[in-house]
Amino acid sequence: MNTLLWTFYGIVTLWSIISIILHGSRPTKSLSWLLAVVLLPFAGPLLYYLFGVNRRKFKFFRLKQTEKRKLFDEKYKDIHELENSVDFHSAKNKKLSKLIENGTLLKAYAGNKATVLNGGKETFESIFETLEQAEHFIHLQYYIFSEGELSERFYNIFKEKIAKGVEVRLIYDSFGSSSFRGNTIKRFRDLGVKAFPMMPIRFGSLLFTLNYRNHRKMIIVDGKIGFTGGVNVTDQYIKPISDLGIWNDIHIKLEGPVVKSLHRVFIKDYYFASDEELLLKEKYIPKIEQKGNHTIQIVAAGPDSKQPAIMQQYISMIMLAEKCICIANPYFIPSTAVLQALKIAALSGIKVSILVPKISDSKMAKLSMFSNFEELLAVGVNIYLRPDFSHSKMILIDGEIASIGSGNFDYRSFEHNFETNALLYDVELTKSIQTEFDTICNNYIPLDYESFKNRPVWKRLLEGMAKFFSPLL
Repeated sequence: MNTLLWTFYGIVTLWSIISIILHGSRPTKSLSWLLAVVLLPFAGPLLYYLFGVNRRKFKFFRLKQTEKRKLFDEKYKDIHELENSVDFHSAKNKKLSKLIENGTLLKAYAGNKATVLNGGKETFESIFETLEQAEHFIHLQYYIFSEGELSERFYNIFKEKIAKGVEVRLIYDSFGSSSFRGNTIKRFRDLGVKAFPMMPIRFGSLLFTLNYRNHRKMIIVDGKIGFTGGVNVTDQYIKPISDLGIWNDIHIKLEGPVVKSLHRVFIKDYYFASDEELLLKEKYIPKIEQKGNHTIQIVAAGPDSKQPAIMQQYISMIMLAEKCICIANPYFIPSTAVLQALKIAALSGIKVSILVPKISDSKMAKLSMFSNFEELLAVGVNIYLRPDFSHSKMILIDGEIASIGSGNFDYRSFEHNFETNALLYDVELTKSIQTEFDTICNNYIPLDYESFKNRPVWKRLLEGMAKFFSPLL
């Protein structure tokens, strides 16, 4: 029996090593998986099969649903109106917007009104006020939709609105919303909420879907008002339910033509989650009047995308910056390309500031994040640690362009998750966000390179070990 078991282990391990060599996308990631496979008997090959197989090149792109998602983009790319689309005069804006348009089929639109929402209290007050004014439909998509005070408030609003004929549709991630099941989800469905999991974790599809999660957070009301950002539906945003206290975050309310882009992302995801209910009637895609003077572009990407648009967006913004770069992110575990872009920017005399939480909901992610700090500090990057847990995902450049959304600075957001950002081409709006960013940073002393370099050896060892696994996080 032992001989048979070890023979099986040897075959599986050999298959894993050959697969890593043949299909590995980057040497650093391949090395991490090779170490995991060799150092973790049985568990290593299993983890690689679940999370490491490059399904973009290997299996995932041959899945029936993924091919249909790609065809959906091509077939329905013309649902956008050319009216209100923008032809930028600024070379910087033009270059960035064209990159996103070519990679995602989503244009930049003028005539919008964007309202930045800071923290859970402000975000949910605005969301609930908007939901209560819904007349035709409410569409929601969340990575985490968990049972609690907030979900109960949603339930009561849905109950009232459905009784008045308003349609409610909800997509949730089956991993992030693992508590949203059984009697909890039955209550919502019994009201008339059309609720579906995105890429549900089932035995038959476990090996092909577990590593690819829907990390988006958005709401569209009547096709005219939208919300997106980093805030999930969990009581962590309104009361302390762990040692991390109340989570901080940033969200954005959108009104105007760009809402159609955000809704297009939902329509595509709902089409597949609901077994192909297509929401392309005029009722769901109304003509949207201009609401303000903000120019905005939605950035959406996932493992089915032709291009890693979130990573490309971040790299492009870093390389286009001329004066300053401001980044706030809870999981700052950049790819080699992003890390090098930041170092080049700093060495070119651009002021680079990174704001991250001192505490984290993931010890491995925190260690991996800290493992990159020394080489960034060495080239003059300013790194600030805030004492509370901030879940914000934001990048600003030159006080001219800002991005707020769900995309982290890590491999998972770049390659494995479905993400959505809102890209704001507006000086006044960006400067107001940067003022808030600077105010927070000014409250704390940036990390000192010499002090950080001399941190205890045991910390450096733990960070070094975590860094090996950073491509896997």
